[in-house]
Amino acid sequence: MNKPFLGVTSSFTGRPWVDRLDEAARAQALAIVQEHGVPDIVARILAARGVASSETPGFLEPKLRDLMPDPSTLVDMDRAAARIADAIAANKLIGIFGDYDVDGACSSALLSSFLEQCGVQSLIHIPDRLTEGYGPNNEAIRMLAEKGIGLLVTVDCGTTSHEPIAEASRLGLDTIVLDHHQAPETLPDAFAIVNPNRLDDLSGLGHLCAAGVVFMTIVAINRELRRRGFWKGKTEPDLMGALDLVALATIADVVPLKGLNRAFVRQGLQIMRSRSRVGLRALADSARLDGPLSPYHLGFMIGPRINAGGRIGDAALGARLLTTQDEIEAARIAETLDRLNRERQVAEAAMVEEAEAQILARSGLGEEIAEGVLVTSSDEWHPGIVGLVASRLKERFRRPVFALARNAEGMLVGSGRSVPGADLGRAVRAAVEDGLALKGGGHAMAAGVTIAPDRIDDFRAALENALQEQVRDALADTGLAVDAAVTARGANPDLLAAIERAGPFGSSHPEPVFVLPSHQVIEAQEVGQNHMRVKLRAGDGAHIGGIAFRSADQPLGKALKEAKGGMPIHVAGALTVDRWGGGERVQIRIADAAQATKS
Repeated sequence: MNKPFLGVTSSFTGRPWVDRLDEAARAQALAIVQEHGVPDIVARILAARGVASSETPGFLEPKLRDLMPDPSTLVDMDRAAARIADAIAANKLIGIFGDYDVDGACSSALLSSFLEQCGVQSLIHIPDRLTEGYGPNNEAIRMLAEKGIGLLVTVDCGTTSHEPIAEASRLGLDTIVLDHHQAPETLPDAFAIVNPNRLDDLSGLGHLCAAGVVFMTIVAINRELRRRGFWKGKTEPDLMGALDLVALATIADVVPLKGLNRAFVRQGLQIMRSRSRVGLRALADSARLDGPLSPYHLGFMIGPRINAGGRIGDAALGARLLTTQDEIEAARIAETLDRLNRERQVAEAAMVEEAEAQILARSGLGEEIAEGVLVTSSDEWHPGIVGLVASRLKERFRRPVFALARNAEGMLVGSGRSVPGADLGRAVRAAVEDGLALKGGGHAMAAGVTIAPDRIDDFRAALENALQEQVRDALADTGLAVDAAVTARGANPDLLAAIERAGPFGSSHPEPVFVLPSHQVIEAQEVGQNHMRVKLRAGDGAHIGGIAFRSADQPLGKALKEAKGGMPIHVAGALTVDRWGGGERVQIRIADAAQATKS
């Protein structure tokens, strides 16, 4: 472990603070400064995240033309592009079956909008989370067939849908799968399956979200149409204009921000600045965002509103919002999603409170949590929200968590979230193979499962046994990694502009954490839903505002209240721009705080 930052070995949340840069990284940062002339803070951020000096120019300016590979490197891409081009040339109605999350909505909208620009109609079907579940199902495929589709394309789903794809074949439909989820050894009998996570795919693009795969497919289709002379006398679509949706999906699906994904997000954010997509503009307005959208906005404000439809409302709202050209309809859908998101927040808070009580009751109030993996359940919980509950509990207890709800068939269905180093998806697949779960799967950091109510204890024990060593190692490495110290006076727009050069930040490229050393809390009040808003003052009299989300009833929020007017403390978090009420002010999004000990 790197040395403690400012000597903090136990913060108000019980964490040590560690310097993200070790000696080798400091040397690398110096080389970046000397060889490329970038500001020291940018060099520190890059070096701490493993960016070599030779990689710096391309990393700071990721361009699609440099990072976009030939789509044909993906297995089945040429076959898929040719088949969709055939349907376009024949003016066939195309069915699009998507997932009910942000990635699914963006993927569906990407393909549908491209087809519309080609003069071809499409039907989008997003399954209802509660009545249909994830992925294609026979009833929905029969419905699309009855409406006259000539080709079925699944996006962000379909890689494991053996029976539904067989049903499509029985109905005389070819199916093309555009997906990114982990693939089994035996694939469905589809016409083409484009998925960089196929076991036989060597493209190295497994970090793409589904929208990234769909974008590459659109590029391949357009190239095939051009080769056939389809665009002679016509105006080709502006494919770059679709990168706003790819950026949104890439951030919301929390895929690694490396390589091609960085270019997608960087250029997609630039396109968003024009506010040209009617649906995104309406959603930003409903969320009261009046400045340029950032990855934080996409991940924590725009994404959750689109997801709210799939969680507790109409799952198709997101895709409809992202495809509509009607300002009035867009405003109506955006307002509906905003309302559903507020309802989701209220339900989520109640579920989290009940789940925390369950966990503490199992361990004994006031005692340290003994279990390495936490499994909670309730017959009263909404199945569409359990994944968010698991995420909140993971943040609170810093270990893998499953939250389960009872579905209409009486089974327990739910979602799990993990911590780095503990492969939850693998443990769930093993539980399915051992007969402890009816079905399930996922990734290392997130998984879904369906189990019989009488097997919950067996399921819990199996996860505990499978992950106990990984969780123990993860719990031993809970330090908050800090990039640098800065004062309230130094936290200005020029500093943020320099930091943004090293972005966008997200999965695998974490947002920088800064410490405001020895700042006094002069204001502290609870706002919104359990948030703490503070004002901090440095020794030279400079001020900076701060917000600690979902902390008012937690150790961090309580400590901030108690520190008001008292001795200075160290405050750690991410620097952001606060545009509330007009104007622009730098503030800190507080992640932790600690006593300011004398060194």
